[in-house]
Amino acid sequence: MNQDTLPVIKTSRLVLRWTSEDDIDSIYEIFSDPQVMRYWSVTPLMNREAAAEMQREIAEGNLRESAWKWGLALNDSNKLIGTCTLFNLNLSNGRAEIGYAMGRPYWGNGYMNEALKALVKHAFDVVQLRRLEADVDPRNTASIRTLERLGFQREGYLRERWHVGGEIQDALFYGLLKREWNQG
Repeated sequence: MNQDTLPVIKTSRLVLRWTSEDDIDSIYEIFSDPQVMRYWSVTPLMNREAAAEMQREIAEGNLRESAWKWGLALNDSNKLIGTCTLFNLNLSNGRAEIGYAMGRPYWGNGYMNEALKALVKHAFDVVQLRRLEADVDPRNTASIRTLERLGFQREGYLRERWHVGGEIQDALFYGLLKREWNQG
């Protein structure tokens, strides 16, 4: 997929789209925030140059089809407020992992649930996946609620899975099967 073929996905308030160099400042705002990155498997971005490198890596991942990462932008302003990703794609086995992040000013407005519903629908109906997986820190209750609201089932507890910023972190593993997904 590339800028022309990574499909734009629209919801009532958001557009899931390709990220560009115009989004670097927004990428930095989102991914440099320690609260946003608290439960990620990497540390916050240190500077704008790291955000520019992240934007290049997103574009390269989309082109190589090693990961498909959409920017989440508000319909009315096109401002990037987050990202959602299908990664560790295994098309022959019909599965992928999902990942997501949202800028803190936009938390609590239902944007991520709206975006992920659209992404799950795309993954199952267009990409023809049969399984989605998510790895979440057990302390990240907001993310757990989001996954469970979408129908993801807790499938495992992985002890000491991540070592990030000097801290050992456990992980919960969630899965969602296409045949179990309720699109409501």
